[in-house]
Amino acid sequence: MERRSALKNIGGLLLAPSLALGNTTPAAKPSLRIAHITDVHLKDKFDAPARFTRCLHHLQQQTPKVDMVLNGGDIVFDMNKETIGTINDQWKLVQNIMKNECSLPVHYCLGNHDIWWYEDDKGQAIYGKKYALDKLQLVKPYYSMVKNGWKVIVLDSVHLDIDNTWYIGKLGEEQLNWLNDELKATDACMPVMVMSHIPILTALLMIEDDIVNKWTMLGGDMHTDTAKIINLFYQHPNVKLCVSGHLHMRDKVVYNNVTYLCNGAVSGAWWEGNRRETAPGYGLIDLYADGTFEEKYVNY
Repeated sequence: MERRSALKNIGGLLLAPSLALGNTTPAAKPSLRIAHITDVHLKDKFDAPARFTRCLHHLQQQTPKVDMVLNGGDIVFDMNKETIGTINDQWKLVQNIMKNECSLPVHYCLGNHDIWWYEDDKGQAIYGKKYALDKLQLVKPYYSMVKNGWKVIVLDSVHLDIDNTWYIGKLGEEQLNWLNDELKATDACMPVMVMSHIPILTALLMIEDDIVNKWTMLGGDMHTDTAKIINLFYQHPNVKLCVSGHLHMRDKVVYNNVTYLCNGAVSGAWWEGNRRETAPGYGLIDLYADGTFEEKYVNY
């Protein structure tokens, strides 16, 4: 089933001529250093376990040390229409590697490949997001935390389309109301970082071969409720940074003083080389007490 077309005319949305694509920070120690890993797509193939282990060791050897890891989803290779035995094997591999090879706290959001949409087994108790939530010991797929003066909000951006056969990127009414309340309850002086799996805003969808004067932006590749989220962030200037993955490529868009950062995949092109010009890697993000930040993409 093809994903629905979400946005067909982006107009001037991505134009930010007066804004630089980065933040200037003081020469001070960051309040919080985060490693953003996304799209690991772990399975026992392509030498993926050893390569993911190398990535985890690499980020734990950074100086200054990383304080925590944010995993942006697509944790396992794929749960879509897989048998329960294959799903169990993939998650067992994840749990063993994280237990044995990573000593840092890790916080997760769900990607589209972390959801079980086996159409013939919708009556199963673990159908949908429940299986992954149980494995990650999460009550809900969206939540927030306060770390060293920053609020970090983790969103659930993957939902079934209207025909219940494929996914689109959105928050949905319940989660959008929750996000609105969450931002209202946050001290206006506390900076906010947001993580989603599917990008809220990205320019990467314009990178297609053989396109002349017209792009189609699919609802599974970028949030379909982008305008609503951007308007909400505009009401809360303490929202500084949004990070995502999903597309396995890296870009950075600045709009209304919010930086929308899509990082490349730990798995690159699903463990088979680069995804276009983006090599396998992870994001390294330094958050400062004054609400500024620095970030870079690290190949491991």
